[in-house]
Amino acid sequence: MRQARIQAILQDLETRCPAGFALAFHVKYATPDYLFQTYAPEWMDIYSKKGFVMLDPTVRWGFENTGQVRWSQLADLDDAGVLAEAAAHGLAYGICFATDTGGSRSVCSFARGDREFADEEAASLTGLAEELHNLTADLGSLSPETAAELRRLSIRFTHPGSVN
Repeated sequence: MRQARIQAILQDLETRCPAGFALAFHVKYATPDYLFQTYAPEWMDIYSKKGFVMLDPTVRWGFENTGQVRWSQLADLDDAGVLAEAAAHGLAYGICFATDTGGSRSVCSFARGDREFADEEAASLTGLAEELHNLTADLGSLSPETAAELRRLSIRFTHPGSVN
């Protein structure tokens, strides 16, 4: 039941975020338990090669805050021009959402290329991200099969075509 709900939410997010998303759940020492990404491979390659994760204002904001912020509100944190380069690759508008429960932090970004997310869309996206955060919180209580399926989904969403 839980893995079916997680998969349904991820598929729903794919339709709501035309330019993709990056969801890092339960980050410890900069490593998430689960990472789901649907950005274009070209952008993910550039992001990785340039080490943007260390410079990304959405990541920085997500580790320093909780709640939601529009990418357009983070311009003063973007000394390296990460958001401008993202926009040049079709990720012009976005929101970042961060939550922390009991010391378990999740940071999520949602993107589109054509317009800002409406307030209602942003609220819905962050609600779904919060639900995913809660659904993936207690790794110890997951059955081995469910944990394996979540890792498979993480790979499938982050590296399409690598897992059937």
